[in-house]
Amino acid sequence: MLTTKAELLQGTLDLLILKTLTTGPLHGYAIAQHIQQRSDDILVVEEGSLYPCLYRMEEKGWIAAAWGKSDNNRRAKFYTLTRAGRKQLEEETAIWERVHRAITLVLQAA
Repeated sequence: MLTTKAELLQGTLDLLILKTLTTGPLHGYAIAQHIQQRSDDILVVEEGSLYPCLYRMEEKGWIAAAWGKSDNNRRAKFYTLTRAGRKQLEEETAIWERVHRAITLVLQAA
């Protein structure tokens, strides 16, 4: 579950993860931390939502995973963005921008 002070539209977690991985390979905890920090602690990604999403994205070929050592010398799975993932990020970003524009238009009309 993505815990937020404001609920997100379904599918937004994919977009956030794909964008986060443009910075380079990260393990799951680091992905969650990045999203939380970049959102000024508004978005908190729970493990129960993060890992199923990562596994699904890996199955779709959007990300690749490899085992490595984390900063605290623990074994961790690091995720990287694939070419298909970059294409998906472009598509998801375009969708998000259209939805954001539509919502803004509705709110401005009220």
